[in-house]
Amino acid sequence: MGETILKLENITKIYPNGTVANKNINIELEKGEIHSIVGENGAGKSTLMKIIFAIEQQTSGKIYYKGQEVHFQGSMDAIENGIGMVHQHFMLIPSFTVAQNIVLGSEPRKAAFIDMKEAVRRTQELAHKYHFDIDVTEKVENLTVGAKQKVEILKTLYRNAEVIILDEPTAVLTPQETEALFAQLKTFKEIGHTIVFISHKLGEVKQISDRVTVIRNGETKGTYAAADVTIDKLTELIIGSKLESSYDGLKKPVENPQLILDVRGLSYSESGVSKVKNMNFSIRGGEILGIAGVQGNGQEQLIRAITGMIHFQDGSVKLAGQPIERLNILKKREAGMSYIPEDRMVDGCAAQASIQDNLISTYYRSRDYSGAVFLKAKAIQAKSAQLVERFSVKTRSPKEKVSSLSGGNIQKVVVAREWNTQPKLMIAEQPTRGIDVGSANYIHHQLIDMRNNGAAILLVSADLNEVMMLSDRLIVMYEGEIAAYFDSLHGVTESQLGLYMLGVEHQSEAEIKGACYDA
Repeated sequence: MGETILKLENITKIYPNGTVANKNINIELEKGEIHSIVGENGAGKSTLMKIIFAIEQQTSGKIYYKGQEVHFQGSMDAIENGIGMVHQHFMLIPSFTVAQNIVLGSEPRKAAFIDMKEAVRRTQELAHKYHFDIDVTEKVENLTVGAKQKVEILKTLYRNAEVIILDEPTAVLTPQETEALFAQLKTFKEIGHTIVFISHKLGEVKQISDRVTVIRNGETKGTYAAADVTIDKLTELIIGSKLESSYDGLKKPVENPQLILDVRGLSYSESGVSKVKNMNFSIRGGEILGIAGVQGNGQEQLIRAITGMIHFQDGSVKLAGQPIERLNILKKREAGMSYIPEDRMVDGCAAQASIQDNLISTYYRSRDYSGAVFLKAKAIQAKSAQLVERFSVKTRSPKEKVSSLSGGNIQKVVVAREWNTQPKLMIAEQPTRGIDVGSANYIHHQLIDMRNNGAAILLVSADLNEVMMLSDRLIVMYEGEIAAYFDSLHGVTESQLGLYMLGVEHQSEAEIKGACYDA
């Protein structure tokens, strides 16, 4: 054992409603190590990190930092004592420069005024020290996702963080950006920083970690040397059972598949800036077409245009031969479209409504659930109970608020609702973002089941492993257009896709043309 910098002793957290989030957690973090924390959504990882960072207080148990018991009164107290946290969703001001974001709240001053010249000097010096290739005078809104993450890390380093908590740091990075981040994390480790790495990507966890602690149902299931534990063993510890490593055996051919989605010449601009450029692709029933790409390259606008959440300027979209661009969202759903949105809390659910209400929210008008005047309560309760059971949603009652669930269980509610309509087309946008390996595996099975029953699936994911495992065919988007098309994923590597995602390589028009079936 090396020198212990942070020790958690019998940490227990019980919320006022009786939920036990953490139960007698014991973890020791060593100075100069990368220590991963893994577990399912709802296992208690986030709560534990909030306790370390003093966003929340433990019900019982003790925290020792540098050998002394500590009682941080809030996150600013934790920061001032050398503990920093980089959240999964960036907390940056887009219109500010890199330097302004880094020093925010701790600006150097000259008399009564902020000394921006000194702020630029300090932050540029900090970036050089840690080998971050970044211009601190650039506005954050102009940066790539990978560069924004560097800014978040530099914010913690500027405040002299000795322990840095990284929550899902590679969720939206390309393989090349991930490798660059890992190289920097190893540099931090060598200097003496301690990294707490939270991730659902077990391959990355094994690659970057010195040690791994598994949490299941709020309790630690052991701490292991990363070199000595396999990914299969970690999976088994996390969810209590083994998972298959490939979905190829689950996929079945569909006879005489119908052309379901046909997108031709779709273009969309915002304030004169082109976001989607002349997109052409189509999908038949019984197949999954994947879209890979670094976030911010037009995927979001493409999906919002197809689903009717924004109006595009040029092109056409047909669903089973029917033009749908002029249809409202309800009519699109009635035509056979379902949609799992990227942000489950913004577009996927009504957080203050019940699980039951969320499960029927897109089809409650159906005669099965709606009478002449009132909704059919018994039918709704029966269907909700059936979906909760089928999708293994962990809840005491479908009448609880959906916001009371963990992220993985909220996602299951969204997928269950969209699956229940038996759509011709399922648009799945980041369907497993930020959820655990067990919940992700279950959602993958449901998508494959829909595919095998003749549905067309359009899958958008920043997780290359997910998009490569699930897709029958794949397109890569870069700067609003198709940069590459693959009619099969056999032999295609993540690094190869990464080159197209970064714009280093671009296929010819003839190669890309194959993404579209001749109608």
